[in-house]
Amino acid sequence: MTEMRGLMISAPSSGTGKTTVMLGLLRALADEGLNVQPFKSGPDYIDPAFHFAAAKRASFNLDTWAMDEQLLTAISHQAQGADICIAEGSMGLYDGVATRGQTGFGSSAETAQRMGWPVVLVVDVGGQAQSAAATALGFQAYNPELPFAGVILNRCASPRHERLARVGMDHVGIPVLGVLPRRGDLTLPERHLGLIQAVEHPDLEAAITGYADFLREHVDLEAIKDAALGHALPTAAAQLPKPPAQRIALARDAAFSFTYPHLLAGWREAGAEIIPFSPLADEAPDASADVIWLPGGYPELHAGTLAAASTFKAGLHKHAKTRPVHGECGGYMALGEALIDKDGNRHQMAGLLGLVTSYEKRKFHLGYRRAVLNEAMAGLDANQALRGHEFHYSTILEQPDAPLAQVFDADANPVPETGSKRGHVSGTFFHLITQETSE
Repeated sequence: MTEMRGLMISAPSSGTGKTTVMLGLLRALADEGLNVQPFKSGPDYIDPAFHFAAAKRASFNLDTWAMDEQLLTAISHQAQGADICIAEGSMGLYDGVATRGQTGFGSSAETAQRMGWPVVLVVDVGGQAQSAAATALGFQAYNPELPFAGVILNRCASPRHERLARVGMDHVGIPVLGVLPRRGDLTLPERHLGLIQAVEHPDLEAAITGYADFLREHVDLEAIKDAALGHALPTAAAQLPKPPAQRIALARDAAFSFTYPHLLAGWREAGAEIIPFSPLADEAPDASADVIWLPGGYPELHAGTLAAASTFKAGLHKHAKTRPVHGECGGYMALGEALIDKDGNRHQMAGLLGLVTSYEKRKFHLGYRRAVLNEAMAGLDANQALRGHEFHYSTILEQPDAPLAQVFDADANPVPETGSKRGHVSGTFFHLITQETSE
């Protein structure tokens, strides 16, 4: 593929059905024999796993707030060999932050414009008909330089409803690429962080097959393919992030799975060996690993199992005497002293850090983070600036260790979740996306 022909699947807001459209479209196009490259705009570590299940090709995040031009270029090279790129937006099309990041404000519109991908706007027409066209027209006109492919009308109640909605779109000259009837069985299970993980879905393959059948029946796939455009793929590939060590023991199960795909791809590309292990199965990390990395996930749903995982915890303690251990969000909590679940039960965690967190006292933490390290951590030097994203509901009850970093939100306001450092052990509440590079 010399050019990255593709489309951005977006919407006026969250909850309009774009994930259903995305998964159905990925599978429907793949079933036609196309090599489909999925992407996710913005900081999401759950959707890419669903994309992979649908397209059978790894999905990658593109994030204009967190990523510089070099990293965006490196990630775009993951489309090498694909016939078409399909990206899923986050929130509403133009939603981002107020303060510019490395290359932009983090909106799906920025991603689409940078890559040259026309927008397919999924519009929920429930409770309206012709008026939906005013919404679509506003989104098209908001940025005239953004390529706009058309709309897919979702949750249409009847043939009459469809006719009226089409009248409005015809009136303003916006192509209708598909009309999806209202169906209550086309939603994915959710929990407090959004969708459940792909590995937890009781029958994900059947669900995706159903979405693809639904899309084939109600969406003009030929028009979708014809609408795809894109810029030329850069000739020279930039580098993905480097690994923190040569041999990385990576926790990987239903409790720990939130790692950005471009990080893992970069680690492997640089020749690092990733050795997965399961804390939930009470597996110890590989004794020969240079570093142990505990990603985020849902330790609060498995706190009792983790508390009883003596082999896992003993392996952590042995490793931490001489080599780095790092945890992100859920992994950070698992390295702490204790985790209190939503029912108020206290569970003993690894105790390598003094952190005590509670889900009984829930507090929502969400947003981009920029961190400047006070001390070195796994593979990173002191004073290194990092970009990441925080998303959890836990409350800190105790955090007695030295702060790992000075941490700021997207507007450069300090946040109290500084992470912790004790000996060779470190942890952060934000999920690492990249480290800033000096020009």
